[in-house]
Amino acid sequence: MDSLITAAARALASGDPLGALKRVALREDPPALALRGTAMAQLGDLARARALLRRAARAYGPREALSRARCLVAEAEIAIASRDLGGSGKSLAAARLTLEAHGDRVNAAHARYLEIRRLVLIGRLDEAGQALHRLDPNAVPPPLRAIHELLVAGIAARRVQARAARLALARAARAAREAGIRALSAEVEAAALALTAPAARLIANGSERLLRLGQVEGLLSSGTLVVDACRFRVVEAGTAISLSRRPVLFTLARLLAEGWPGDVSRQRLAARAFRAKRLDESYRARLRVEIGRLRGALRGLAEVVATAEGFAIRPRRARQIVVLAQPVDDEHAPVLALLADGESWSSSALALALGTSARTVQRGLESLSRAGKVQALGRGRSRRWIAAPLPGFTTTLLLPTPVPGD
Repeated sequence: MDSLITAAARALASGDPLGALKRVALREDPPALALRGTAMAQLGDLARARALLRRAARAYGPREALSRARCLVAEAEIAIASRDLGGSGKSLAAARLTLEAHGDRVNAAHARYLEIRRLVLIGRLDEAGQALHRLDPNAVPPPLRAIHELLVAGIAARRVQARAARLALARAARAAREAGIRALSAEVEAAALALTAPAARLIANGSERLLRLGQVEGLLSSGTLVVDACRFRVVEAGTAISLSRRPVLFTLARLLAEGWPGDVSRQRLAARAFRAKRLDESYRARLRVEIGRLRGALRGLAEVVATAEGFAIRPRRARQIVVLAQPVDDEHAPVLALLADGESWSSSALALALGTSARTVQRGLESLSRAGKVQALGRGRSRRWIAAPLPGFTTTLLLPTPVPGD
């Protein structure tokens, strides 16, 4: 490898993309194309970066599998940065295996971290956590060590483990300082700042207030009966009953919790759960059936009793019932939460991350667009959606699980 390529590679490794471009900007050989693509990615021109990396991969011959694999890993990183999450990840896995076979352990580890990052973005936290646990951060250089700890913090935050997230971010900050890459340090600082922003709304006794992640963690372990509208479950002191696939039951549970210690009328329950305009005998019968199912689902945590006007919920052990909701009071808050990271998302990537259908997400995006809360870029299959970050809003900390279907 010639001296200019070596110097450009060192500039990229130290976080100096402009320095790298000065050395290879006019060259068209495969190594120069690959370095130019990586530099353009660091500068934010992802479309140009992807085109350059694809040209480089095609230009490498069949005996240059290692170089081609490095291009594929760089292209996969751009896809993740641009929220193109629809691929299966097989090409990235194949590239990682090639890197491992050729002894390029650093880039192989980088590819593994990209695989884990994709799993985190689409909400597959258990798989991501298991894969991360198998990696030794002390065996990689400081930049990858910082990425490792950022992933640890991201998974902990999504699991509402604020203390573990803070400790991981402290380790990430030390690794970023050791690496001397300002962009990496800025990413760690932004993640640490997100932990201090509101992560959820507490609804109790007719009033609301915002909670930070640490307060959410304390609430979920306090013994209070929590109807968690961020994950569509009912929680009490470590016991969690998921209603994510039973949206009608969850709607009833939330309404009853918001009405506690009083009751909720049958008319209101039917209107919200079934969208009934008028409570007739058919809706009364359906409501009785669903209330019976809710009693069975919450057995051990609470009972649902009939009153003269409707129904009420009574905790069996807890002294209080509260509702934990998204920080933004919007029907499409999960979509807004993902878009608020400042990146451009396709509707298919949003559907994958939220665990719902693309059509459901598309309807939500159209509604948000009419309200002026999101903006579309491009047309057809290349269309992406963006939203301005919501001030003081922790974007995706409470979005690890699928949203109930229609």
